[in-house]
Amino acid sequence: MTYLRSLLLPLLLGLLLAGCSERDRPLASPVTLEGDIFGTFYQVSIADPLTQGEAQALEEGLLAELEAVDAAMSTWRDDAELMAFNRAPLGEWQPLSDHLIEVLAIGQSVAEASGGAFDMTIGDLVNLWSFGPEARPREVPDDAALAERLAEVGPDSLEVEAEARQARRLRDVFVDLSGVAKGHATDRVAAYLDRQGLEHYLVNLGGEIKVSGYRDAESTPWRIGIEVPRDGQPEARHVLALERIAVATSGDYRNYFEADGQRYSHTLDPRTGRPITHRLASATVVHPSDAWADAWATALLVLGEDDGMALARERGLAVLMLVREGEGWTSLASPAFAERFGREAMDDLGVTVVDGPASDMAEAPARPLE
Repeated sequence: MTYLRSLLLPLLLGLLLAGCSERDRPLASPVTLEGDIFGTFYQVSIADPLTQGEAQALEEGLLAELEAVDAAMSTWRDDAELMAFNRAPLGEWQPLSDHLIEVLAIGQSVAEASGGAFDMTIGDLVNLWSFGPEARPREVPDDAALAERLAEVGPDSLEVEAEARQARRLRDVFVDLSGVAKGHATDRVAAYLDRQGLEHYLVNLGGEIKVSGYRDAESTPWRIGIEVPRDGQPEARHVLALERIAVATSGDYRNYFEADGQRYSHTLDPRTGRPITHRLASATVVHPSDAWADAWATALLVLGEDDGMALARERGLAVLMLVREGEGWTSLASPAFAERFGREAMDDLGVTVVDGPASDMAEAPARPLE
């Protein structure tokens, strides 16, 4: 027994040291953590020095943040906090978690500012059009069913008291946070990385992006590409250099279905209950908060190029719009977007800055989809 122990102890010590050395192994920068979540992907690139063990711990932590968002705001989980809120008796105040209240308050603020173009109470309409968790064939709903659900919808059917951390439904609406929750999740992952003392990272959650610092020791900025409105394979044309900011894009060319030769976008206009049909293909919003950027991008896409750009200018939002022009598209930017990235950069990107009335957008040159 003594002889056997003398053989095993060096072996176990060697295995332990090998495990420790592997966890302490420095990783090449930037380190990329990626996987699937919320029916989409997450990709987090970190340029701070990391070991194998540190990277593993960070991924476990950020996944815990994402799981917390899912548990609070998913409409695909019966046990989610949001689903419990949707089942609560009408007119009764419900105490809610800080994060859920925060997202509801952001959504209500954008709903009011956009005249209802953003509306979290359209869950039943989303389901009716087959874009939600309710199982339905992908077909155009009949007018009677549409009118019935539309009658309940509206920001005035929901009350949120942020300071008291409570909310209530006044009518039988299904609250759906898909237009803001992913942006909130991106903010939460970034906040988690901040708490870990990291300074240089890019968080990409299904196209919702937030960055901090630089991508290397030479202070190279993080860069992202804005996709052109092309069906099928995504293609980025407008490349932006970012510093300590968030970016969200809403587009009508990714999620849709076709019926009787007509294409129906997943983006619904809450005021009509029907998919949008105008020329605006995408709206990109640059903002310190990705949750706010996410909600604003959705609202502006619903409003369209004229009303959307007018509101962006009025609110001082940094917005880039891609508008269909026949077989091509026109790129339009709000003054705040041009100020952030520079007027010269707008010229290099082929982007027209809309300084005057919304009608000036008709003068913007179209670019072909090659």
